[in-house]
Amino acid sequence: MKKNLLLAAAFVFAGSLASVQAESKEEVKDAIKKLTEAGNYSWTSTTARPEGAGGGGAGAGRGGAAGATNGKFADGLVYLTSTRGDRTTESLVKGEKAATKGQDGWAAVEVRPAGDAAGGQGRQRFGRGRNLLNFKAPATQAEELLGQVAELKKDGDVYTGALTEEAAKGLVTFGGGGRRGGAAGGNADRPQPTGVKATAKFWIKDGVLAKYETVTAGTISFNGNDRDLGRTTTVEIKDAGSTKIEVPEEAKKLVTG
Repeated sequence: MKKNLLLAAAFVFAGSLASVQAESKEEVKDAIKKLTEAGNYSWTSTTARPEGAGGGGAGAGRGGAAGATNGKFADGLVYLTSTRGDRTTESLVKGEKAATKGQDGWAAVEVRPAGDAAGGQGRQRFGRGRNLLNFKAPATQAEELLGQVAELKKDGDVYTGALTEEAAKGLVTFGGGGRRGGAAGGNADRPQPTGVKATAKFWIKDGVLAKYETVTAGTISFNGNDRDLGRTTTVEIKDAGSTKIEVPEEAKKLVTG
């Protein structure tokens, strides 16, 4: 009898825990929905890596902060200002079109097929352009992250959960950016990361998503040397419902025409 009671209590506890976790995911889902329904918002995204961490991108192996990206979403447009050292880049994205501001003003982003990239400079243009055209605003990113979390635990206004192994590998290998090509992109024979794991956190304020963060871990070996692929990416959201994007009409036409 005692054993049966313990089993029954265990089942009740497990059922209650599953219910709480499901409610937590619904709360975050609703907070993301409210952010989307606001129609516009601003954000700041920062990425930090452990000292000596790599990752294949700019700043690999240097550790520390990898710069900040400020963004605005309004009227279906995404406006980005990215700072790396003393250089700031402005970009505008809408759907499958993007434009960037250079020394000669605004110009449309043109992405060449992988096989047509001429020299190192061409390959870099291809990578940057592809990432812009694949860019997703925070509300969309957060929604996708939530779908990749099996269980979500709530502690105050913070919701935390581990990402699936597949999702974690995507973040560790590519830094959460646009998907890269397979063999055509030269990645088929690259070493594969090990010890991969990732955690997502969501913060809610006044019922609206205010912040989310991913913490990833993993290592990769190059020529017998292990590199730490860990990184923490934090996106802080503000001014939901009151954000405006002010750019020249010439820039808007490049992505809306």
